[in-house]
Amino acid sequence: MKMNKMLTLVCGLALGSHLAAQQPRYELIWQEDFNGSTFDEKYWTKIPRGNADWCRHMSDEPSLYEVKDGNLILRGKVNDGIVPQDTARYITGGLYTKDKKTITHGKVEIKAKLQAAQGAWPAFWMLPNTGTWPNGGEIDIMERLNHDSIAYQTVHSYYTYVLKEENNPPHGGIGAINPDDYNVYAVEILPDSLVFSINGNHTFTYPRIETDKEGQFPFGTPYYILIDMQIEGSWVGKANPAEYPVEMQIDWVKVYSLKP
Repeated sequence: MKMNKMLTLVCGLALGSHLAAQQPRYELIWQEDFNGSTFDEKYWTKIPRGNADWCRHMSDEPSLYEVKDGNLILRGKVNDGIVPQDTARYITGGLYTKDKKTITHGKVEIKAKLQAAQGAWPAFWMLPNTGTWPNGGEIDIMERLNHDSIAYQTVHSYYTYVLKEENNPPHGGIGAINPDDYNVYAVEILPDSLVFSINGNHTFTYPRIETDKEGQFPFGTPYYILIDMQIEGSWVGKANPAEYPVEMQIDWVKVYSLKP
């Protein structure tokens, strides 16, 4: 009996050491604290307007962007004459690091506080620096809808979007947030998986799998970061203008590289 217990202990210690050795290791390579008087254009660019739901209200209107008390503040507003020449009913602010700061394998963390409003759809996400959507993939680190007390974290690709393979493996998860305070949203981009978490709590893992179907795991190329306040869309629904303006406060962004 004593020998069996000793063998169990030894095997357990060996397994624990093996698992610890398998944990990915990271090195912090970039940290954005927003401590200046405006965002750093060396790394960030205002997102231009497009036709998709998420970007059809993007604007370079200065009042949508502010750096204050160590936070980047991005706002969404009713366009009641703020930009007279703009016919969009709402205007929103968003920044990305396209062509300026990318990550291939590593970890991205973002600490932020999100104000709620009906029709508000703030997001932190990533797209490939080159390539077309959805073939190049998309990594949604955080999407929050309306007044929800949860956030969505999702993976998109040719495999999930065109072939509709959304459950083999599951391509998204949700996690609880403190809706009135700061939360930390993260993704680890590994050669064999994407690992998501909120406030250090694992939400879901999207693995690379063996399949003869196209585009299941396009990740592992340089990706850039998008941070934006979005309003309305087929997913989030219509906005209630009485609840605007709305804003998101980003305390910091951290980017880590994966150590060999």
